[in-house]
Amino acid sequence: MKRVGLLGGSFNPAHRAHRRLSLNAIRALGLDEVWWLVSPGNPLKDGARDMAPFAARLASARAMARRAPIRVSDIEARLGTRYTVDTLRKLLARHPRTRFVWLMGEDILPQFHRWKDWRRIANMLPIAVVSRPGYDDDARAARAMGWLRRFVRPGSQARNWTRWSAPAIFFLRLPPDPMSATRLREADPHWHRRFLSPHRRDESPLAPATRRKLARRTP
Repeated sequence: MKRVGLLGGSFNPAHRAHRRLSLNAIRALGLDEVWWLVSPGNPLKDGARDMAPFAARLASARAMARRAPIRVSDIEARLGTRYTVDTLRKLLARHPRTRFVWLMGEDILPQFHRWKDWRRIANMLPIAVVSRPGYDDDARAARAMGWLRRFVRPGSQARNWTRWSAPAIFFLRLPPDPMSATRLREADPHWHRRFLSPHRRDESPLAPATRRKLARRTP
């Protein structure tokens, strides 16, 4: 069976931490590839003024995923699904011979209890919680962990995830990356315009000058 990691999100924009997380997860979990599920709209972020158009976010993800075993998917837009639980239900039905693991950053776990039918999601597939700088304590104390704690598996056995039946959650210690979409938007609020232009020259989420400035700030 094919082994695939699923990383969902707004990708507003996609950035190097998404790519590094995915490549490190591929190595740590023995995945064949990671699929980025670019959300047309995040119910928890509805009305956000800095949410770029879907076409720009999708294009930024495709640019960031180039030359890597990462597949960028617009399946939620094509299926018309709004919630992760509905997307997963249809995705699992379409790919019965693929084993999926959900990849979730530690910064997302504290919000997991707000997702529609989050317990059902946990019953659908294993969840790998990936380390994010500064979020370890919040992730461990997440409200959802009150229920999930009984299903925690040792991170040292992460490569055996295909043998586990859901619910199963484990914490994956990967090299941290401080980059975030918020920082990128603050550095270049109009990043998405390049991806909406039919004659764009730079397919990176940031212009070269902005990338150099951020690189100097990044430890």
